[in-house]
Amino acid sequence: MLKEDDAMELALTITNLVLAAIMAGVFGVWLYFLTYMTKSFRQSPMLESFDRTKVSRFPKVSVILPARNERHYIAHCLDSLLRQDYPNFEIVAINDSSTDGTGEIMKAYAANDLRVIHIDASPKPEGWTGKNWACYQGYLQARGELLMFTDADSKHLPTTMSLAVGHLMSGNLGALTAVPRLICNDFWTKMTLPLLATFLHTRFSPIRVNNPNTKTGYFFGSFFIITRSTYEAVGTHEGVKEELVEDGALGGKVKASKFRMKMVRGESHIDAVWARDLPTLWQGLRRLMIPVYYQDKVDAYMMAIAVFFILFAPFASLPYLPVASFAGNMSFQILFVLQISAITLIMVTTAVQCRLAISESPLYAFAAPLSGALISFSFMSAIADAKKKGVVSWRDRKYIIRKTQNPLS
Repeated sequence: MLKEDDAMELALTITNLVLAAIMAGVFGVWLYFLTYMTKSFRQSPMLESFDRTKVSRFPKVSVILPARNERHYIAHCLDSLLRQDYPNFEIVAINDSSTDGTGEIMKAYAANDLRVIHIDASPKPEGWTGKNWACYQGYLQARGELLMFTDADSKHLPTTMSLAVGHLMSGNLGALTAVPRLICNDFWTKMTLPLLATFLHTRFSPIRVNNPNTKTGYFFGSFFIITRSTYEAVGTHEGVKEELVEDGALGGKVKASKFRMKMVRGESHIDAVWARDLPTLWQGLRRLMIPVYYQDKVDAYMMAIAVFFILFAPFASLPYLPVASFAGNMSFQILFVLQISAITLIMVTTAVQCRLAISESPLYAFAAPLSGALISFSFMSAIADAKKKGVVSWRDRKYIIRKTQNPLS
């Protein structure tokens, strides 16, 4: 009997120490997230911070505004664009096969304001995603030297365009993108986005994008402005026609082509909606992972495993703690301290993200266990579906994923 007890204690001790090592790793990762995130918020340039003495002209800006079934948002977006104080712009509003009256709203605005040009995108050709085709159709109609791309569910302060053009011109840039304030309209997005944004922030922060020694290039689809010559040199949206995360792919091409690009903080000037409800949130999370699987299956599996351990494992393993206490030695105390420390740091970091970027109550950090589970299982579900059929749904369309796509590369 004594030997059985000793064997059980040894097994529990080994399990406790293994879990303690995992929790130590998770704690280290989140400490890095918190440190890097606060550094990024402190050091990233702001949209309004540039040398105004270097701005001597105001080239024509063509706003490219694609929209598919956006009747609840499109009018607010157009109103905010038409209120811009920039003296020389047009808005090319593209109806992407909407069925909810979005096209009629665009037509009404075009009839009342000559600055709005409405077009109905023709049916997308094989091999194109819908938004990419709509953006390309808008580019073909645009007359501006500068092209400003934005989403129908975004809103802009009246000074946004002027500041963006000034920043672009003063820095002699090929492209500029601004981090928006992400608007969360439902509980699920408010709960999930802070954790997800923290996890992705170190990969796509302005510090990395603005560093010429990194390969990271990224655009926020809600706002980026690019010179026509740069856009054409990287192949326009035709060069990323199959990409589901086309803004990231286009930004990557600009960086890879050695054009001068910059990411700035624009949360006080631009609002953007990331997801509207649980179904669109679930689709958006899966949209991130399925293309990664087709680019590199091993990388996708490793990413899904890492996400599980970093976001969810500290909470999922909590029921084991009462069992761990039966080890009868210090292994339980070590595990307990490290696990509670990791969980506390996850919540603190998420609360900081809520306050600094999402502008939501830090109390949503207490939903970290649920959001970690949602993100982890959406990634796993995406991989499982990719293995079976290789199709992802997005904005009421189904797309076959090609092996060249990788939104997180």
